[in-house]
Amino acid sequence: HCDANTRQCMATAVTAYKQSFGFDAPPATYADFEESDVIVLMGANLCIAHPILWQRIMRNRRSPEIIVIDPRATETAQAATRHVSLKPKGDLALLYSIAHCILRDERVDPASIANTEGMDEFTRFVADYPPSAVTGMTGLSVDGIESLALMVSEPGKRVSWWWTMGVNQSHEGVRTAQAIINLCLITGNIGKPGTGPNSITGQCNAMGSRLFSNTTSMVGGHDFSNPAHREKVATHLGIPPGNIPADPSLAYDQILAAAEEGKIKGLWIVATNPFHSWIDSGRLARLREKLEFLVVQDMYHTTESAKEADLLLPAASWGEKAGCFINSERRIGTIKPFRQAPGEALSDFRIFRLIAEQWGCGELFSRWTDPESAFLLLRDLTKDRPCDITGIGGYSHLDEHGGIQWPFPSGGDARPVRERRLFADGRYHTPSGKARLLFSAPATMPEPPDPEFPFILLTGRGTSSQWHTQSRTGKSDILRKLYPAEVYVEIHPDDARKYRLKNQDRVLVESRRGSIETSVYIAPTVQPGNLFIPMHYPEVNRLTHSSFDPHSRQPNYKACAVRLRRPKRD
Repeated sequence: HCDANTRQCMATAVTAYKQSFGFDAPPATYADFEESDVIVLMGANLCIAHPILWQRIMRNRRSPEIIVIDPRATETAQAATRHVSLKPKGDLALLYSIAHCILRDERVDPASIANTEGMDEFTRFVADYPPSAVTGMTGLSVDGIESLALMVSEPGKRVSWWWTMGVNQSHEGVRTAQAIINLCLITGNIGKPGTGPNSITGQCNAMGSRLFSNTTSMVGGHDFSNPAHREKVATHLGIPPGNIPADPSLAYDQILAAAEEGKIKGLWIVATNPFHSWIDSGRLARLREKLEFLVVQDMYHTTESAKEADLLLPAASWGEKAGCFINSERRIGTIKPFRQAPGEALSDFRIFRLIAEQWGCGELFSRWTDPESAFLLLRDLTKDRPCDITGIGGYSHLDEHGGIQWPFPSGGDARPVRERRLFADGRYHTPSGKARLLFSAPATMPEPPDPEFPFILLTGRGTSSQWHTQSRTGKSDILRKLYPAEVYVEIHPDDARKYRLKNQDRVLVESRRGSIETSVYIAPTVQPGNLFIPMHYPEVNRLTHSSFDPHSRQPNYKACAVRLRRPKRD
């Protein structure tokens, strides 16, 4: 079994697009940040998590309305023209209520709706979500919801929706993403400049892993369950057809559960740090005792996962190897080495080739002589798929044009249009050629607050100087001066007074799974009853709750029940 970082980062967006459009096809281009009249950022703190994209918004000359929908008054919310401070996990009910208002007032695009299926059912469904019915779930007023619905459906205005982990890392993230997609479809905000339901990835190759890592789909945008696809992949790559399963791998959480049950005896962790980043991380510590062999392949031996390894394979960094990547606007670009990897470190490509030789299957990779040869093999595998890139000549072609967006099939002009959007023709990748309007009722929060654990814990990006588990940023002397060295918890002033807490006081944050000691930071940017802890500190995921979106199997990092206590001192 094999799963990728996509499961923690983008699986929700992948699944939402595949179900709604028939393929994992983000429709927009980054230029749309500069061409929108209304920009809606949902669960996205671009100012510190994607500062280059925020700069593109600042270059927008259309004087856009910038709406941030987020429980916290993040840096981005404070810079926006409007902050919608909804309750945690009130997003799906809010989106359905916005759709209710738009359909009620007939502020729709009939031509776009003609290219969808399920419109009658969706209209009946959202009839039950007038603003007055969702004020309790969202914490918003009727007038606030009505004015928001008007703003995102004004005829003639270009409206783009953008989301990141605040949507994806949720127990109902797929339906939330699809509620955004539905709004774009019914208002015609798709396939045009400055529009679209657009997911933003966290890593520069997140789209590459989605299409080519055999996780959320079979390599090259194929389907494991389709016999013709399995035959095509086997024939093209020279793999015995029987070696390709008809079912996809277990998902990340299912692999770990199988290890807990003793069904999986060994794990190979490549370029990720789950002993820090995985939800309810205490489970991994307990699971480690059941593993017979743990391999970690990483450029750093200091990560929490590397410290647990039986075998550490030292890997080269991005600046020490050649390759290519695909970003969230579907643009394929190359990377070039500028220094030699230190010591015994090798590129991941070389490590896999050497292991294949030792395992006796090296002949299957005889044509994979270097990263560009592998790229050309995979390029040809995309023929006739929505992500067809058979028109790309090679790395030099990519470099000449500063990257090329897919699709780029052979037979056309070798000079690509710089910015290309999907679905301008109203045709989608479903059997009917129409987009699907998908929906279901909001689910109960997996672990809501109660008298014993009265707070909702939110997690997310802390500062622009910190990145994920800080395997790299934590080693920079300069960056370490720009963020708190120890874990801290943000608490609203009203709750701080109730608990008689001051800034820098020590406090225990406890969930049903673990406890951590933090310093207090009193911040009106969080709502009363909510706490926020940045995800970068290794202690944080001792608290988070093992719940998952049922469609994408992506973990729900963003909300669990916790309490505060004063630490006992001897």
